[in-house]
Parts: sequence; structure tokens; C-alpha cells
Amino acid sequence: MVHHLRYHHQGKKGWENMDKDEEAQTFLLVWANSGYCKRKRPKLASFLLLSLVCCSLILAPLLFISSSTWVHLYSFGGQNEGLAADMSVNVPPCSSVSDGKICCDRVHFRTDVCIMKGDVRTHSASSSIFLYGSRNSNRFISYVSHLVDDDNEKEHGEFQHEKIKPYTRKWETSVMDTIDELDLILMSENLGVHHHCDVNHDVPAIVFSTGGYTGNLYHEFNDGILPLYITSQHLNKKVVFVMLEYHNWWIMKYGDILSHLSEYPAIDFTGDNRTHCFPKAIVGLRIHDELTVDSSLMTGNKSIVDFRNLLDRAYWPRIRGLIQDEERDEQEKLLVSPTSVFSLETTRKVQGDHPRKPKLVILSRNGSRAITNENLLVEAAERIGFQVEILRPERTTELAKIYRALNSSDAMVGVHGAAMTHFLFMRPGSVFIQVIPLGTDWAAETYYGEPARKLGLKYIGYKILPQESSLYDIYEKNDPVLRNPRSLTKRGWEYTKKIYLGGQTVRLDLKRFQKRLIQAYDHTIRTNQDFHHHHSNCKHCF
Repeated sequence: MVHHLRYHHQGKKGWENMDKDEEAQTFLLVWANSGYCKRKRPKLASFLLLSLVCCSLILAPLLFISSSTWVHLYSFGGQNEGLAADMSVNVPPCSSVSDGKICCDRVHFRTDVCIMKGDVRTHSASSSIFLYGSRNSNRFISYVSHLVDDDNEKEHGEFQHEKIKPYTRKWETSVMDTIDELDLILMSENLGVHHHCDVNHDVPAIVFSTGGYTGNLYHEFNDGILPLYITSQHLNKKVVFVMLEYHNWWIMKYGDILSHLSEYPAIDFTGDNRTHCFPKAIVGLRIHDELTVDSSLMTGNKSIVDFRNLLDRAYWPRIRGLIQDEERDEQEKLLVSPTSVFSLETTRKVQGDHPRKPKLVILSRNGSRAITNENLLVEAAERIGFQVEILRPERTTELAKIYRALNSSDAMVGVHGAAMTHFLFMRPGSVFIQVIPLGTDWAAETYYGEPARKLGLKYIGYKILPQESSLYDIYEKNDPVLRNPRSLTKRGWEYTKKIYLGGQTVRLDLKRFQKRLIQAYDHTIRTNQDFHHHHSNCKHCF
């Protein structure tokens, strides 16, 4: 690069000072020496010539391949087509980045991910992250690129400028408009002297936003926690999370999980004005599909089951504390009322004399999509043989408590909605019954049904009839709202939300629904011995 700049300013003398081994890479400069530098540089022509030369360098070797070699190459490609496809899937764009480079993967329709490697420094005041480095190490490419954009570099010392909104719903313009945008800038390394490091980190950063739909459980897991696991797990906790739109309540809520993904405290990008310096930054999160992990895209073939195992490790210390608190309370009650000792021992003896009943958890709702005859549902489930627990999660309910209830369950029943995300807390092999209100078929299957199967759950979808919806009392029997919900939902999300998500409750036809309960019960009984063995040996089952 030094030689190129010398030639540009000193003419022919600079060209003669170049090493001989560089001449083959810089033959374009011969053309430049014929007086080109004396005139205004034709930038477009330079760019086109660069493209022509690059194509020539790529295609030239192919001209010397023999016909027999072509046959072998074609044969190999045909025999290994599947392998090649797998390799391309397993290696995402920008998986390998050289020092001093910014590489952005903008192929995925859900998310953009940019990787910066080298001297990375934050600058929250300008919503920027800088990478200080030199130009492309290939002198020929550097020179021709220099011809094209030299004016900008002279003015700013800027080699590359990318913009990114690090949130995983790229296709959804309305929510992306609310996400803070970052400028990622590759600058000349000598400008770094004016941008001092306040905090030096020897591990990479992952930069992402907790804005958007944060506050909705489904989106918190699907758009945030799971992509964070996917993006960070290969770093083995040696990573710092840098968050845009930082929320203290989010850190508190997901602290148990975050501590198993990173050994370091998270950084509030906007609120922390210090310059944080990193050897590498991953800006944006990778996402695979709805509430799942694609093992073919993961280091070590990690899957959604591995993520669930991480949840097990994350919540166990807190759950153990809850158990100890309960045992302590029980002991205190015995001290206050000694006569209750006999009652407690009798209860334990009776329980020990009978096999444990399968446990069914009902995720209860209030307001829209509530089951209005929930009390009768409980009675029906108990008659079949279930031990029933009603769980009513609130926004402030500890996730560890919900995890404990569902991790120890054999089956769960709930009406379609964000709370169904809790199926992630169930053990593989358990039964998940999702009640599907009118107009929610596609969403119920896509967001929860298929992901539940990938986790290894026995999934049972129960589509209600018009008579089981409160909409039946509002609309005429032949109204499309009842008879053809698809005709309305295809008009847009607004119709689905207003009519079907926010406008109906459910009254189950228990004679019809009972068939699903029996199916769930039979499934748990058939695997009863395996479950009993698991419960007797698993320290995480409560």
C-alpha cells in the first residue's frame, strides 16, 4: 500500500521502486503510468477494469483443465451433492473474518449479522462501533479501490461503513422502525490515537437489542434468548453482552440464563458512555426458526434439547433454594403444632402406598381466550386419573417457579397465546395439549405445535368448534367469522388480533375434549415405568 501511494504522488519513480515480485500483482499500473494520473481519474472505468481483471484471475485456471479432469469434477459433484449442501448449510456467511475487517451477512430474511475483528471500540454517543485497521492487504485491490473512493477516505479516513439494527425481525418494518440503528465503521488505524479505550476486554462482544416486542414472553424467547444462545454458545461463556435498549427488569428476569451464557456482566450500550474495546464484535443475533435450534447449523450439533438442558442447569440452584424454604416452613409448623407430625407421617405413608398420579398442569388465563368452564375441566381431568395443578403466571412470576411446576409435570393444557412458550420448560416425552381458538390454526401450529415436536414433546392440538367460542353468541351461525376464519385472517394481522385473539373466550365441550385428556393420560401411563425411574434418580424433578 505504501508503494502504491508513493507512485500516485511521485509518478514513474515510485513505480520503479516497487519490488519485482509485486509487478505481477500490479500490472494495471502500467496502464496508469501512461499519463492517467495527470487527468481526473475516471472512477467508473477503474471499477469496471477491476471487475474484468478479477474475473480473469478467477477463470484463467479453468482454461487449462483437461476434459478428463472436468469429468472427474462433475462425477465428484454428483456423488457428493448432499455433502456439499450440508457443508454450505453448516458454514454461515462471515464465519471466518480476517483481522481488520467488517463482514456483514444480510442473506437471512429474519436478521442481519455483522462481524468486526481487530481493534474494536464502542462510541455510544454517536451510536457507533469503530474498527481501526489498515486497508486490504492485497495491494492491487487496494490501489484500484483507492481510485474509486479515495475522495471519501481523504476527508474522513473511513474505509467501510455499515448500518445495522441488531434485532431478529428484519422483515417486520413496523417494529424495526423502533429499533436503534448502529453505525459500524472501519477507520484508518492511525485515527485510533484520538479514540482512547476506557475499558479493555480480552473476549468478544455480542451486540443486540432488547427492544421491539420485549415484554411478550414468546418474543423474549424467540427473538432474544434463543438467538442469543445460538450466537454465543460456541464461545463457552467467554463473551460480553452489549445491549441496546437495556432493561434492568430483563436482566433480573433472565439473569439465571444469562449467567450460563456469559461469565461477564452485560453492558448498557446507551447508558455507559465509556469506550469499551474488544478483539472482536458480533453485531446482531442469528436465528433459525420459531422457538427452536437447528443442530445442523450449530457447533457440536447442539439442539433445542441442549438449550432445555441449559435451562435445567440455570434454574436448579434457585429451585433448590425454594425446596429448602418449604422444608424449613414445614419444620416450623411441626414445632408449633406437634400433633400435625402424625398427620404428616400418615399422609406420606398413604402416598407411598399408591403409585404417583400423572400430573397435569393447566396454564390458566384471564380475559381473552380464557377457558370459562375451567373448574369443570379440572373435575374431568381428575376423574380420568390426573393430579391437577392450576398455574396462573403473572408478568412478575419468577420463571424458576414456573419451570419447577412444568418440569415436574407429565402434561400441560393451555389456550393458544404467548404463555404457550412455557412448553420449553417441559421434559421431552411429556404431553402438550394446545387449545386452538377460532382463527388461530396457523399460528398455533407454527409457533408452538411444530417447535414442541422438535423438543420431543407429545403434541396434541385441539381445534375448538364454533359452538365452543364466545363468538358464537355474537355472530350469525353462517357468518364468515365462524364458518371461514381464514377469509378474515388472510386480510391481515389486525383482523386476527381484534376478532380472534382479543375478542373470544372458550367454553370447552368436555365430552369432546375428554378424548384428548384420555389420550394424554394413556401416553403417560404407557411410559409410566420410565417416568418413575426418571423421577427416582433425577435430582431436578420435584
